[in-house]
Amino acid sequence: MNDFIKPYVKETKSYLQGLHNVKKSFAEISDHMKKEVDTIQNDLANNKMVIPEIDYEQVKQGKVSEQQRAAIRHRGCAVIRGVFPEAQATDWNEELGEYITQNNYLEKSKEKIGLDNYFSQLKAGAPQIFGLYWSKPQVMARQAESMAATKRFLNHLWNIRGPMGDEFDPNHDYTYADRTRRREPGDTTLGLSPHIDAGSYERWLDPAYQKIFAPIFAGKWRDYDPWKAAYRTQTREFSSPAVASMFRTFQGWTGLTSQGPSDGTLSLIPITNSIAYFLLRALQEDIAADDLCGAQPGRALGANAKWHSDIMGGLISIPQVNPGDTVWWHPDLVHSVADEHMGQDYANVIYIGASPKCAKNEAYAHKQAQAFLGGNSAPDFAAENYEIDFKGRAKLEDLTSLGRAQMCL
Repeated sequence: MNDFIKPYVKETKSYLQGLHNVKKSFAEISDHMKKEVDTIQNDLANNKMVIPEIDYEQVKQGKVSEQQRAAIRHRGCAVIRGVFPEAQATDWNEELGEYITQNNYLEKSKEKIGLDNYFSQLKAGAPQIFGLYWSKPQVMARQAESMAATKRFLNHLWNIRGPMGDEFDPNHDYTYADRTRRREPGDTTLGLSPHIDAGSYERWLDPAYQKIFAPIFAGKWRDYDPWKAAYRTQTREFSSPAVASMFRTFQGWTGLTSQGPSDGTLSLIPITNSIAYFLLRALQEDIAADDLCGAQPGRALGANAKWHSDIMGGLISIPQVNPGDTVWWHPDLVHSVADEHMGQDYANVIYIGASPKCAKNEAYAHKQAQAFLGGNSAPDFAAENYEIDFKGRAKLEDLTSLGRAQMCL
């Protein structure tokens, strides 16, 4: 695909470079990013909160302040604590472990090595991200009323107006079935380098993305609003395992165990408008005409010190979280997973993002519903299909009325 698409990359880059003085704009955004990174490092040194934290009770009672909302919009991420009771999350963790053991998942997964490109760079051995989608704990967490309320709050942080009406319905959500992570102490196999999901080449080449990022490409990066939803549901991605076909207002996960900075868990660059830096960096004259800082179609968009040195100092770990806490981040935010888990206990999560009701998400949800009914892997992921005959898999009768609506059933 690369050889086929490179001429188009070259043509598109030439067009974007001709829209304004990209060298001048990049110098401006680089200076802005350095100041943002300095602020992050200074706040950390002074034990100030960098990643916003709020309690679910504030969300439930509608008591999240405007100052807190502004902090989330600025940082592009948040920890929302206590979405589930700690005891509930702990029980789910044990139940999910039993589901994996009684169905002999680890042995069966060895037979399908190579089907999922997500694991291609990991060392041989027991996987730390499991290709499971329909265990009861995963399904129960997705359809919980507290999760729905949390997503509504997050969705309403966006400006949903678009040229053809509201871009999505912030009050209703379609399930996006994702996997689960179970990282054991001492593990060194799951290091995921800093990256952005939801498209690589697309962010420059796709017509809808060009409209989303129009102010940046026009040299007016200060006018770009990362919370403006217009055209967000119109983007189209290269098809590839682990590349999301749904639009997610936030990526996220729910903690099943306690985990923090030394536990091989999530790190983020909490600067929402850093995407402007990314886009303009690839348009500079030191990058080959048919290259976008090493971007590859159908893969995550990587961030590294070679091309993105001005922002890498802003990569920080999430704070300590407990079972039942949730972590959320904007779809344009750089994130990573530490190379080593140096803690004493498992660092386990269920991946659950916010995927509001819109035509794009509904189309995927219908395909996903058929996968659920048959116990197959979710459509966006490699067709490993472990759960077809798994004992204890969630079935139609396990869905609540909310769960059925979220699954287009």
